[in-house]
Amino acid sequence: MNLGNKILQLRKKNGLSQEQLGEKVEVTRQTISNWELGETAPNPEQLKKLSKAFNVSIDEILDNESKEFLMNKISNTERLAGMIIKILKVIGIIFIGYIIFMIVAVIGIGIYTLSPGNSNVEGSATTICSIDNKKYQIEFGTNNYFKCDNCSKEMSDEIKKIVDFNNIDSSMTNVENYFKSKNGSCE
Repeated sequence: MNLGNKILQLRKKNGLSQEQLGEKVEVTRQTISNWELGETAPNPEQLKKLSKAFNVSIDEILDNESKEFLMNKISNTERLAGMIIKILKVIGIIFIGYIIFMIVAVIGIGIYTLSPGNSNVEGSATTICSIDNKKYQIEFGTNNYFKCDNCSKEMSDEIKKIVDFNNIDSSMTNVENYFKSKNGSCE
C-alpha cells in the first residue's frame, strides 16, 4: 500500500473528511486530496501532525513503503554478505591449498636433495690458496662442480685437469701441490 492510500485508509478509519483532517494537520483540503492521490507527499513535520491526528506512529503511516524498502535493503545486504562469505571461503581454501602445496614442495625438495646421488654437490671442498699475495677461493665437488671466480681461464683449466671430482681428498692434495709448484700455498 502506498502512502496516499494509507492516509486515505487512516482518515476514513477515524471518520474524518479531508477538510477536517486538513484542519488538524494545518493544511488545505486540496493538500489532503493531493496526498491521497499520491501527487504530493507530506513533509516530516506534516507526518508528525498526521501521526498525532490518527494516533499512530509515523512508521505505521509510512507502513509498506518503509517496511518494503527496509526489507529489500536487508535482503540485499544479506545476499551481499552471503556472497562475500562465499568469496572469502574460496580465497581461504585457495590460500590453505597453496600453503599445503608449498609445504609438500619444500619437504619433497628436501628429501630429493638429501637422497644419495641427487645433490648437485654430494661431496665438496673449498680452499683458499694464494700466489704472490693474490688469493684464490677454489670450490669443487662431485658431479663436476668447480668454481674459482678470480682464476684466469688458464689457471681454471689447469686446476680442473688435476681435480678428481669423485675423490675430494685426493683433489685437495692435488690443488695444494699445484699452488706449491707455483711458489704459492693453501690454507
